[in-house]
Amino acid sequence: MSEKYDVVVIGAGPAGYVCAIRAAQLGLKAACIDPWVDPKGKAKLGGTCLNVGCIPSKALLDSSHKFHMAMDEFKVHGIELENLAINVAEMQSRKEKVVKQMNTGIAGLFKANGVTSILGTGKVLAGKKVEVTAPDGTVSILDADHVVIATGSRPIEIPPAPLHEDVIVDSTGALDFKSVPKRLGVIGAGVIGLELGSVWGRLGAEVVILEAQDRFLALADQEIAKDAAKIFKKQKLDIRLGARVVGTKLKSGNKEVEVQYLDQDGVEQTITFDKLIVAVGRRPYTENLFAPDAGINLDERGFIFVDDQCRTDIAGVYAVGDVVRGPMLAHKGSEEGIMVAELIAGKHAHVNYDLIPNIIYTFPEIAWAGKTEEEVKATGEEYKVGTFPFVAIGRAVAANDSDGMVKIIADQATDRVLGVHVIGSVAAELVQQGVIAMEFQASAEDLALTVFGHPTYGEAMHEAALAVDGRAIHMPNRKRR
Repeated sequence: MSEKYDVVVIGAGPAGYVCAIRAAQLGLKAACIDPWVDPKGKAKLGGTCLNVGCIPSKALLDSSHKFHMAMDEFKVHGIELENLAINVAEMQSRKEKVVKQMNTGIAGLFKANGVTSILGTGKVLAGKKVEVTAPDGTVSILDADHVVIATGSRPIEIPPAPLHEDVIVDSTGALDFKSVPKRLGVIGAGVIGLELGSVWGRLGAEVVILEAQDRFLALADQEIAKDAAKIFKKQKLDIRLGARVVGTKLKSGNKEVEVQYLDQDGVEQTITFDKLIVAVGRRPYTENLFAPDAGINLDERGFIFVDDQCRTDIAGVYAVGDVVRGPMLAHKGSEEGIMVAELIAGKHAHVNYDLIPNIIYTFPEIAWAGKTEEEVKATGEEYKVGTFPFVAIGRAVAANDSDGMVKIIADQATDRVLGVHVIGSVAAELVQQGVIAMEFQASAEDLALTVFGHPTYGEAMHEAALAVDGRAIHMPNRKRR
């Protein structure tokens, strides 16, 4: 007889493990199935995000940034170093320790909350049954009152650049380089491409990023995107827009790769790299996930159809995170996981999809939430804008960290904040102030009347709010629109 659960979650990434924990907190018998294992065959909870995504990439970003600061910025502080070098093996070892610590943390949370962790690959059958195939091939069946699909996503592969060992790699392979490549190519100037290009560029690689779109960071506010492009150019990231890769060829005994691409004028160009990272996006991980009679509907790209509360077409079956519509962001998936657990427990719950922050962890960071100026302008709404640069913020100048700015967009008539956009060293943290403000429908005046500590980076948020109405103190106010 198969074991019965109130909730069976397939996938232990940020959407899945959070859902399972919250369900258990609410008194539901919860199990979470996931196939990730370490070299010793032990479960590695956390999914792509923790094992080969958000966490390891941020560990490398942090390590590489510290090296870059020691190499190029410490002198201005009066700190002189000799014979500076990067030990890539030690850097990678630290990354793995960070991942292991987080894996262990989730396992501890499962134990503390009474979540049953099941190692294996889950498959949804008809009647809310879940087939589990263990690593040794053993198959078992779980009965569930509710099933939550949280299997995440995987990197998109493209025909012109098929992956090859450690020469042409996806984002996972780019986290495991054993040495710094002299010439690094990146296909895609999105979040992943910029972050991975930054990691190896800081360590000494000559980085060229080939982006098929003609506009840089098309989803971001374009004033922020233009500022970012200038900063990345200073950092010697060679970002080539309108560059569509049409082919690759391995050379020199498969130790380098020649890339053919069409430039903005349609002229074919070639460039040779020691390593090439394919970072053109991700696709939902839904292959072989459903039995033919499971009744779950997918769109042409493999995403699972759900309503605004993540219900599929089958009663009692939900899907959350990267396998459903919306941005592929860990925090979006986590909030959906919590929402679904609470709905199953009979509580009222929702996710405010209009205020999910987007963050790029380059240096400086780029973060935004709410509407861009281009989006507001397209609606025909009357609006006003306030911006303030970090170069006029004492804390940032004292830290030699003054690239970037804060931008606030507000409704002309109501003064309600519509969007907050930040480029700067602490943009990921500062944008949350804007999210909170917009969640409570604050006005720019509300932010302007809030007392911010001095000296702090947060003062840029305060001054940008003042600038919305031409009242910034620490810089000349630009002409009102």
